[in-house]
Amino acid sequence: MAQDGRCLPPSRQEKLVSSTVAAPHTASTGAVAAQARDLTKVYGEGETRVVALDHVSVDFRQAEFTAIMGPSGSGKSTLMHCMAGLDSISAGSARIGDTELAGLKDKKLTQLRRDRIGFIFQAFNLLPTLSALENITLPMSIAGRKPDKPWLDRVVSTVGLADRLRHRPGQLSGGQQQRVAVARALAARPEIIFGDEPTGNLDSRAGAEILGFLRNSVRELGQTVVMVTHDPVAAAYADRVIFLADGRIVDDMPEPTAERVLEHMKRFDAKGRTS
Repeated sequence: MAQDGRCLPPSRQEKLVSSTVAAPHTASTGAVAAQARDLTKVYGEGETRVVALDHVSVDFRQAEFTAIMGPSGSGKSTLMHCMAGLDSISAGSARIGDTELAGLKDKKLTQLRRDRIGFIFQAFNLLPTLSALENITLPMSIAGRKPDKPWLDRVVSTVGLADRLRHRPGQLSGGQQQRVAVARALAARPEIIFGDEPTGNLDSRAGAEILGFLRNSVRELGQTVVMVTHDPVAAAYADRVIFLADGRIVDDMPEPTAERVLEHMKRFDAKGRTS
């Protein structure tokens, strides 16, 4: 991360985590991991009515890293929460694979989130009494499933935790705790991982490492990752950036660079879009 608080760009990050430098990028298959069609989310009624998402349509393709950006109040976190089944939708469609989220009963929705979706948030959400390994495998333990040992070993190697598995969260740095959270999201081999500002609570080096691990999980493991971020440098780790403003998608940038993303964000400020 630069002195202004942003994460280090990929070229700098690769020097920090040379042991996990990715193989050439595994191109997206073109298949859709998650999809929204005319997705609308409204909060409140009457004078308090707020349209957080206004007929949003977007595909999140398999084996692709997508960043979602926009001004405060643009709907970026709401989009992620609706797509991840963490918030209900008001109208339209939200799908994970072929499964429509709207209308799913609580039990089915819980199973879908547990078995098919991975989550990474600013707060690490680790249980302090469990070891790193126990935290990583906890969702599978709750589901009554045994981890796939070769896959788990590969995930642990990818995030560089092999020598920390017996440590409890209190014995780990913030960056190491977030690595545990990343490994937990990957360990069940979900169809898609959603991250809400996953480096927001980390220092520069740790933030760069986590972004590198997420990028490598796409390139080396074929994972699908969707990340909400406010940082142009963090967004540059992604394969594409979707920009939201006033609850609508206003641009879709492939192969982003920090400079191009920052320029887009400046345009939002110039137009006076605020929360």
